[in-house]
Amino acid sequence: MLQVIKNRLEQGHRTSKYPKEPINLYKRFRGLPKVDPKCDGALIQRCADACPQDCIDTKNCRIDLGRCVFCGLCETLSGGKFVTFSQNCEMGTASRDDLFTQGDLPALAEHSKKHFKKLFGRSLQLRQISAGGCNACEADTNVLNTPFWDLSRFGIQFVASPRHADGIHVTGPLTKNMRAATITTFEAIPHPKVVIASGACAISGGPFYGSDEIVGDLNSIIPVDLYIPGCPPHPLTTLHALLTYFK
Repeated sequence: MLQVIKNRLEQGHRTSKYPKEPINLYKRFRGLPKVDPKCDGALIQRCADACPQDCIDTKNCRIDLGRCVFCGLCETLSGGKFVTFSQNCEMGTASRDDLFTQGDLPALAEHSKKHFKKLFGRSLQLRQISAGGCNACEADTNVLNTPFWDLSRFGIQFVASPRHADGIHVTGPLTKNMRAATITTFEAIPHPKVVIASGACAISGGPFYGSDEIVGDLNSIIPVDLYIPGCPPHPLTTLHALLTYFK
């Protein structure tokens, strides 16, 4: 016991002060992309042709964050003339259509105030569903339970049973083998309930987009309330989306 107390005194308080104080992310972090619609058309087309996710809409000069894996290839090819990735990690949206962007996203809080804040503002219990992903999204979600982030201090917890949950947090491209399990879990949660699609895979299929072995778009089988883009979403992106939408 004395050793534990000694270690506590030596290490001090480790929990982040976010959201009261901002967190400075590493300079190489790629957040919300900024698109220049006035860029040369040939350069835009070159970036679109090279994009591994086919997420560049050349007609409307937008990027689909629901497919984007933030590889940065478009920024590299254009030398930053067409796309530059900011360090803005606040990318959660309440609508799939809002993920088609030139660099602006609607205020997430305005939507949530009308829907879920009064219901889940003091406590939010989520059942995590890994629907066939690579485990990157799951790993970065688990990070939120470490002392630095301490997700439970906000009244948000991941639970083992869907019957104890207020909603589901889905990661992975939703393989056909996980389709029935995902629907069954969703149906087991009492009303009212929420559905969160986290990561490019759950939103659109991500790197597996177009595969015959996946459903891909979670919204095609159950209604999604909150989208958190990324590959994987940074823990701060997830935390901001949860706090803004529910708290």
